[in-house]
Amino acid sequence: MCVKKILSLAASTIKLFILIIIFTYNSKAEENNIKYYSNDMGILSLMYHRFDEKKYPSTNIKMSVFEDQIQIIKDLYYNFYDPGNLEKNFDIQKKEKKILITIDDAFSSFYNSAWPYLKKEKIPFILFVSTESVGKIGYMTWKQIKELEKYENVYIGNHSHSHEYLVDFKKKDFIKDIKTANNIFIKELGYNPIFFSYPFGEYSYFIKEYISKNFKFSFGQHSGVIDINKDRHELPRFPINEKYGDLKRFKFLINLYPLQFKSLSPEEKYLTIDNNPPNFSVEFFNEQKNLNNINCFSDEGNEWMKSDTSFNKNILKVNFREKFTFRRGRINCSLNDNGVWRWFGIQFSVEQN
Repeated sequence: MCVKKILSLAASTIKLFILIIIFTYNSKAEENNIKYYSNDMGILSLMYHRFDEKKYPSTNIKMSVFEDQIQIIKDLYYNFYDPGNLEKNFDIQKKEKKILITIDDAFSSFYNSAWPYLKKEKIPFILFVSTESVGKIGYMTWKQIKELEKYENVYIGNHSHSHEYLVDFKKKDFIKDIKTANNIFIKELGYNPIFFSYPFGEYSYFIKEYISKNFKFSFGQHSGVIDINKDRHELPRFPINEKYGDLKRFKFLINLYPLQFKSLSPEEKYLTIDNNPPNFSVEFFNEQKNLNNINCFSDEGNEWMKSDTSFNKNILKVNFREKFTFRRGRINCSLNDNGVWRWFGIQFSVEQN
């Protein structure tokens, strides 16, 4: 009996020791920004705006289609991700892929059409709010936002004050815009949200650095799947609308997995006459197989074409044909990894010449 107790105690001690090592390693990795390849199944984030507002096809989705998309997710046995868990398990690899729902702009059509459905289905989501538009025609009121915020699986995010093209602002005006939004959130909700969404998915290095000091997580509008190696302030989302929301395309993207990388250059995502086109490269992990299967497409010159790519060991370089044109430029890369499709995308904001 004593021997069994001793063995049991020894086993428990060993398990505790292993957990301490894992926790310490993950903490050090986060502290020192150490990246390592993992089997993270990822969090696939979807971005919606309007619901049943057919005169805005670029940001609208029909409720019937939205419900079909939710059913597809359920039929594939993917679980919806509660964004409240991001803080505690962002650095822990996901054994199963999760789906995160995000809503931008807090339009009235979301409150009237999608909110009752999401509430009934108990699906968690983040609602990103631009404070200047609250209460205006076509937008939710603070009373409605507070109503949603009371539900435990509903999270409010900061979407700036003005929802303007912040990359065009002078630094002091950008900071003023964010501080104004922060103060209004504190006044109305009693706190400033930990989540931020860049208006139009646009940001510069300066904007990202400022936002990272004021928020825990920040979302763009570039496509991809979140994994433990993604930058917490450049989190990808797949935009869903009438044009890109057909069920065939949706079934493909919902089955995508992370394409993890160790580093990406340049850090500056705002292109001017001095850095357009950018010197673009991605360093993948040595453990990533089948890199020869990667395909990239980019829209420099305002025309989507297969990118001119080259590899040096595990570093991918994209040689752009010409400059990106005003407002935004994109590059998307996919990889057939033994039947598993992996994906990442990048968006650049482009200065007007």
